[in-house]
This record gives sequence, C-alpha cells and structure tokens, in this order.
Amino acid sequence: MINKNSNDFFEQVYQVCELIPEGRVTSYGAIARYLGAARSSRMVGWAMNASHGRPEVPAHRVVNRIGMLTGKQHFDSPTAMRERLESEGVSVTDDQVDDFSSRFWDPNVELQL
Repeated sequence: MINKNSNDFFEQVYQVCELIPEGRVTSYGAIARYLGAARSSRMVGWAMNASHGRPEVPAHRVVNRIGMLTGKQHFDSPTAMRERLESEGVSVTDDQVDDFSSRFWDPNVELQL
C-alpha cells in the first residue's frame, strides 16, 4: 500500500516502483500522476537516480513516456538497464522497449484506491 500522506516524495516513488511486475515497465509521468503530482516527472527521475543503493527498487522498469531507456546512464554500465529488462523478457531495440503499449504498467489503473 502506498502511503500518499507521507511527506517523502522519493519514498512514495519507491513504493510504487516496488509494485511494478517483472516483465512490465512504467513511465516517470505515470508514477507522478498516480502520486497526484502530474508535473513532477523529473522528480520521479531524480528519485530513480537516487535509488541505486536500494536493490528492492526496480529502477530499470521505469522509462520515459515513449519507452526510451533515458535513465540508462545512471546504472553500473551503459547496458545494465537493457540487460535487466531483457532478463525479464522485455525486448529492447535501440534503447527503446519493443511493444511498449503492451508492456506498459499504469499505476493509475493497476493500483486503484
């Protein structure tokens, strides 16, 4: 359960990310909208960048609004994000999730209150 009353936005982002199923991806904007901060996609990105010391947060499953691996430079290697997604069955071509619409996990739909 997401604690939307928490004052720690990054912690809320992490709670949502922990719920993204293996083999699925979501976007920075979808997480921001779910948390009631639709104009805070960039802050979601900052939270993802800061999450790398937290192995329970699957930051590799968060991409931009068209499925691009825009956060890949914040991983251990330039290919780590793609490799993690591919290990979960997500196909990636030229740093973009293939069949993004069918892989997209929308917390606004999946986590209805």
